[in-house]
Amino acid sequence: MKKITIAIDGYSSTGKSTVAKQLADYLGYVYVDSGAMYRAVTLYAMQEGIISKDNFNVEKLKESLNSIDLKFEKDASWAKAHIFLNGKDVEELIRNLEVSAFVSPIATVHEVRAKLVAQQQKMGLDKGVVMDGRDIGTVVFPKAELKIFMNASANERAQRRYKELVARGDNIDFQAVLSNIQERDHIDTTRTDSPLRKAADAIEIDNSEMNLEDQFHTVLQLAKDRIAGRI
Repeated sequence: MKKITIAIDGYSSTGKSTVAKQLADYLGYVYVDSGAMYRAVTLYAMQEGIISKDNFNVEKLKESLNSIDLKFEKDASWAKAHIFLNGKDVEELIRNLEVSAFVSPIATVHEVRAKLVAQQQKMGLDKGVVMDGRDIGTVVFPKAELKIFMNASANERAQRRYKELVARGDNIDFQAVLSNIQERDHIDTTRTDSPLRKAADAIEIDNSEMNLEDQFHTVLQLAKDRIAGRI
């Protein structure tokens, strides 16, 4: 069976990573969480005092890029590969709301995007890859055989994210989560470098009213049809 490249883009908290991981597992493809890469760079910037509520030293971030080493590693006990920052597993550390608050500004920096896009494109050279993010179908893999754009209302996405954070034990206010979602949407869609947008040949899926099973089967059928040449 031939292998294809599958690009899944969309707004934050639309379930891109969940469905991309499910799809990759089912097809036996490589899954790459591009958002984790930007979150890891953001964590590095926070730890080094490069970004905070009152300061963002863009030039220092640019100068530090060669000191940032990112790798995905898989262990049999993990549901998915974890991202490592300079040799340390930071999969859990990058998933909190503090990192979420700064990841969009970090992602606007051209040099950051250039570094990560080059790494992502290298990962997809042999096809058989599912990658999710915000510019996968438009910039990273503009020739991907299947492009999907995930969407849902801001309130629904905030509800999902809020439940996820509460389940983790985070003490968080729903309004703070909603505000973060709305702010990230604005930054992601208005940035000059690789703004979030639906690729002209992408298939849009609004999953506001879908459960995870319905979402997976919808995307899986699209993948099967594309692999078989039916669409």
